[in-house]
Amino acid sequence: MKIEEKIKQAFDPYFNVPIEAWKSFAYFGELIKTSKDQAIKENGTTEKFLSFILKGSGGVLLWNNNNFVCIDLCYEGEFFGDYMSFLNQQPTQLEVITFEPSELFRISKANFDKLSIDTDFGDKICRFAAEGLFKHKQQQQIDILTKTATERYDEILSKYPNIIQQTPQKYIASYLGITPQSLSRIRKSNFQNH
Repeated sequence: MKIEEKIKQAFDPYFNVPIEAWKSFAYFGELIKTSKDQAIKENGTTEKFLSFILKGSGGVLLWNNNNFVCIDLCYEGEFFGDYMSFLNQQPTQLEVITFEPSELFRISKANFDKLSIDTDFGDKICRFAAEGLFKHKQQQQIDILTKTATERYDEILSKYPNIIQQTPQKYIASYLGITPQSLSRIRKSNFQNH
């Protein structure tokens, strides 16, 4: 399957546009393959690319008190990166890593801006990307404040059934705001209840 077809397939449920629009989008970016635990943006640097995961998984980590805290988990069909740094082109304390060998489509900031100006659907695609990322973060904040770690884990598991195979447990636990031991107890309880 071509890059534009993979991207169109991921976006169709939210934003159905002709394949030609995705061909333009694909033209402005590039396909890269990463290894397991590869940092695609390091702590203290500026995000140069907005990536889209075609295959694989990764996370956005915050360097805090000499330790990384996982603030986002990302999987196939999702945008991936330090979006705030990408928008304002300023360094942040966030690190963006792949959890497994992954295939990413990425677009530079200059090409992202050019896409929004120079193509028929570019502005809509860029706006949709921004809206999608905002909605995801807003829902994540609401869930953290209103749901238990068990409820959030169950939701992640139903959305990403292979999360345990794709993501180190320390990052799942960190994302949920619990210890790896607490995550083990939740997993054990879920296993016994099913």
